[in-house]
Amino acid sequence: MHFPPRIYRFRNRISRRTFLEACAVGALGTVGFGAGLAASFNAFASNGTLASASSMTDEQREFLSSEGRRYCGLTLHIITEDTPPSRACREIAVREFAALTGIDVDWELAPLRRVLAKTLQDVNSKAGRYDIYYVDHSWLATMSPHVHSPEPLLQNPEIAYPDFDFPDFLEALVDKVASHGGQLMGLPYDIPILIMAYRRDVLDSLGLAPPRTLDEYQHVVQAVQEARAPEMYGTVGQWKAGHYSLVCAMSSWLWGHGGSFFKSDGWPGFLDDQAASAMRYMLELGKYMPPGATAWDWDGQGRSFAQGGAAVAIVWSEQFPLFDDPARSSVVGLVEPSPCPQALALRPSSETSFGETPGVSHQGGSCLALSSYSKNITPAWMFMQWVTSKDVSVRASLLGGGASLMRRSCYEDPRIMAQKRVGPGTTRHLDVTLDAITHHMGTEPHLSGWDQLVVNGFGVELGRMVTGQQGVKETLRAMQSAAGKHVRNLRPAV
Repeated sequence: MHFPPRIYRFRNRISRRTFLEACAVGALGTVGFGAGLAASFNAFASNGTLASASSMTDEQREFLSSEGRRYCGLTLHIITEDTPPSRACREIAVREFAALTGIDVDWELAPLRRVLAKTLQDVNSKAGRYDIYYVDHSWLATMSPHVHSPEPLLQNPEIAYPDFDFPDFLEALVDKVASHGGQLMGLPYDIPILIMAYRRDVLDSLGLAPPRTLDEYQHVVQAVQEARAPEMYGTVGQWKAGHYSLVCAMSSWLWGHGGSFFKSDGWPGFLDDQAASAMRYMLELGKYMPPGATAWDWDGQGRSFAQGGAAVAIVWSEQFPLFDDPARSSVVGLVEPSPCPQALALRPSSETSFGETPGVSHQGGSCLALSSYSKNITPAWMFMQWVTSKDVSVRASLLGGGASLMRRSCYEDPRIMAQKRVGPGTTRHLDVTLDAITHHMGTEPHLSGWDQLVVNGFGVELGRMVTGQQGVKETLRAMQSAAGKHVRNLRPAV
């Protein structure tokens, strides 16, 4: 899917004097904003001035002050996962968007599962409590009937945020994170994605090169284990039984061995040789992990690596800045980012179903989407454009501790480039992140109820396997059965 470039224009311009008067009425203060926002994010206090420096243009400010003021006194309601970038966006919204437009933003932050529960409650009741939903990529099929596609809004120049530049969003993210069944559902918002992190000092001391293939990865973790255990393990995982993180870890090896969740006929693919090889590979890696790995989700894995527990790991890109933060890490400046190991084979997307795209760098992105039941579509659309704009995206990434970016131009922003150094909020992992998104990104199938199948089906069975309660064959048969029941009455997506 590719959405063509659009030409945006700005109407109803106001004078500089009127704009400044509007700012005064809204109590917008650039200096106050920078100081207040930096103080709210202690982990990034050393770079607060740089991160909070806005590059919003006069034309953009004028647009918000004129078009937005039409809805002065309105309150927009949004719910998202509670993450550092979302907290940063909420703080910026309070300081800037509300001041310029007069529109209040009630931004609710919650754990991911709670976000889904509240969202489903809203769509089932059609209450329209929320104007904007946070839609995880695994919910796209479930949520597609309940969102207002932004495609016609993008074609309307009357409400176009100046220099919004929709084609600047990375195309892979538009396709896999913000679209379903050929229909644009929202705007890309965040993109956790798996990359590799390795201890440069440890590998150098043992004469080992950073692994580039799956075979080399296994060799390196084994060699480290033999040389450094029990003080240090070869690798560490996010293998918590019954947790989504365990399925994410498994997917990299499934795809990397040429397997897939589903085949082209719409039926599960867990009974082929590729899936069996992936599970055996995964269990072999488990021999070189600390015992606690089967109780850790992604956060536990990240903390273990940050405390020097392992030499190599496949981690979420947004965790990398943790390793450079002296307040939380004992390996500051010793960890390097690198692409995930190359796959032994990749099954083409044409040989899978339901939008699945094999790739070792599993992605967990989300989009912001307009609720079909909202009574405030136009002002909500203005807000969505602003909060996903180039300027706000960069500041939210920096203030959120070096989170991944959705737009290509943002990776080259001077504020991002200035943080490519060791220290809190580092961005020195973002080149590897961009490479993962554009060349190695793996995307799960988009199926209604997929999140339930992943956790209650795959997560439970894999948990039994990694804790030694059942073998590879039993696990794969159970996963095949659970997936088969789930899709029995579904046809493959075209």
